[in-house]
Amino acid sequence: MASSSFSSATRLVAEREIKATLGTKGFWIGLGVIVAGIFAFSILPTVFGNGPDKVAAVGPEVSRVLAGADLEVREVADVAAAEELVRSEEVDAAIVPDDSGDSPGGVRVVALDNAPDDIVAQLSVAPPVDLLDPAAVGQGERQVVIMVFAVLFLMFGVGGIAIAQSTVTEKQTRIVEILVATIPVRALLAGKIVGHALLTLGQVVVVAVATPIALGIGGQAELLKVMAPALGWFVPFLCLGFVLLAAMWAVTGSLVSRQEDLGSTTGVVMMLVMGPYFAVMFFSDNATVMTVLSYVPFSAAIAMPVRLFANEAQVWEPLAALGLLAASVVLIVLLASRVYSGSLLQTGTRVRLTKAWAHAD
Repeated sequence: MASSSFSSATRLVAEREIKATLGTKGFWIGLGVIVAGIFAFSILPTVFGNGPDKVAAVGPEVSRVLAGADLEVREVADVAAAEELVRSEEVDAAIVPDDSGDSPGGVRVVALDNAPDDIVAQLSVAPPVDLLDPAAVGQGERQVVIMVFAVLFLMFGVGGIAIAQSTVTEKQTRIVEILVATIPVRALLAGKIVGHALLTLGQVVVVAVATPIALGIGGQAELLKVMAPALGWFVPFLCLGFVLLAAMWAVTGSLVSRQEDLGSTTGVVMMLVMGPYFAVMFFSDNATVMTVLSYVPFSAAIAMPVRLFANEAQVWEPLAALGLLAASVVLIVLLASRVYSGSLLQTGTRVRLTKAWAHAD
């Protein structure tokens, strides 16, 4: 009976949170910004472009091959100089003589990690392509995926502050006293987490529908095929990561009694949201750091899918990281529920964690 009562109370609170959030303009504006950003990210590069591709050219015979091509050509003295420009990414590729005599036009293309199909298509012949540092995933595609995963995690993670604001509002208006008289405090916390987690999942579904449409319009449908396996892992990581943060957001709201004081308690959680974003962006090329971030609960939602996309993770690694994240969620939710129950009915100045812990039921 008690279990049924707890479940019913949790469901009622979750429904209340969902209805209240769906009735706010901020939720729809935020979702609109996410969808608009996806379309802009997919379409604008195609519309505006980045100017002509840059290539290094070696030898006079290359001029004939480049005739009529819309490329920015930089002439260099020898093949070594051309390869150095490619490695430093000052040019997108190099067109150099082919001493073997087997290639059409007597030239070959040198690129860094992926064949520059756009450049080859503009040449008067189709020469062979040599890669200096072959990669399973191109650097450009990798950066796109990192940006998508990091921004989505950041937006959904920061969006969890609505839980803290809801909690403070209930304390400030004293409605929380009525709520806890009819439902358990922990059911109130569980309902808030479940309600906002379902809202997040709903937004993920919208993003999943909008993304292939946007990529198709922008002529980048092939990128979606490459991203699909990593996206499949990103969803459970994101959902568990949100629950982890949601419990902490709820605690930040329970520790204060006024919206004006909320900023004094949200700093740590905000760092746990922003930290993974900047860590993955800055250390995306460092395999050791990315491996460590893949197992840190607060950054695993970004780092592990990125490693999976780049084929840098073993088959067992996402399962291990997901299990560690799930265990962390259970632990954090249990700790948060104790602090939440011990601070929710305390008003006035900011409640210290030790006092909240001591006053827990």
